[in-house]
Amino acid sequence: MGKLVLLASVLMWASSIAGEAKTVRILTIGNSFSRNATNHLDDLAEAGGHTLIHTPLVIGGASFQVHADKAKTEGKARLYTNGRDLIANLAAEKWDYVTIQQASIKSHDFSTYQPHAGILRDFIAKHTPQAKLLIHQTWAYRKDDPRFFVKEPKPGEPKTQEEMYRGLTAAYDKITAEFGARVIPVGDAFFAADSDPERGYRIDTAFDFENARQPALPDQTHSLHVGWRWAASKVRRTLGLALDGHHANLAGEYLGACVWYEVLFGESVVGNTYLPKGLQYDYTRFLQETAHRVVQARMK
Repeated sequence: MGKLVLLASVLMWASSIAGEAKTVRILTIGNSFSRNATNHLDDLAEAGGHTLIHTPLVIGGASFQVHADKAKTEGKARLYTNGRDLIANLAAEKWDYVTIQQASIKSHDFSTYQPHAGILRDFIAKHTPQAKLLIHQTWAYRKDDPRFFVKEPKPGEPKTQEEMYRGLTAAYDKITAEFGARVIPVGDAFFAADSDPERGYRIDTAFDFENARQPALPDQTHSLHVGWRWAASKVRRTLGLALDGHHANLAGEYLGACVWYEVLFGESVVGNTYLPKGLQYDYTRFLQETAHRVVQARMK
């Protein structure tokens, strides 16, 4: 046991010598995507020799408008699941950063951002003026998500993963510029990894969906999204193949956390000793390097 403790201490020391240990206090105002992107952030911070104090305000599928509506009035109906309203959450710590983000389904459409994002920005500035505002750039859906295979999509609806990525990037960049804020470029990292010629996800066109039997699944190597899985139908209550092309899987969560780490702690995540179980070392290194590259590109 003593040797294990000593080894852990050495690893922590080795990963923190690149920079001074920091304590970062952050409040995230978001939805399941902010939860996905920060699931491994505590572990990365600890491995880097830092301290993270983090309060997540998560409402599934919540848009800027949902959170802005909570800022308009106080009262029981405006409470988050931690029992506090937005004012109380903003006052709970001397936050270094507060993050906001748009709901993924609306992320490509800038007309859905305002005035709601502005209401949140002003509310945050009023109640925690020392905190820096960060805009969490969410990610595009997986290439085979049903959103991209609608026969008659609504006007302005993205038809491909790349089109969704380009649209949401333009929208996030515009709101970030208007607010003079900084972006957390998770969407950039997802698209960069998905577009990599060797490490990017490729749709399995050979899988026989009609005759598939549990536990058979399509090849989903290098997917950053949850993807295909066997799940019970809510209507028929029978087991069948279901696709989640929205949310991040382990690899996607780790990639997102690597981007957040770089932005919050101001140092490279490459070489961080926290490697989640279930990911191969070389792929984990690729995700670290991808996160570092996109954050550095945003700083130029």
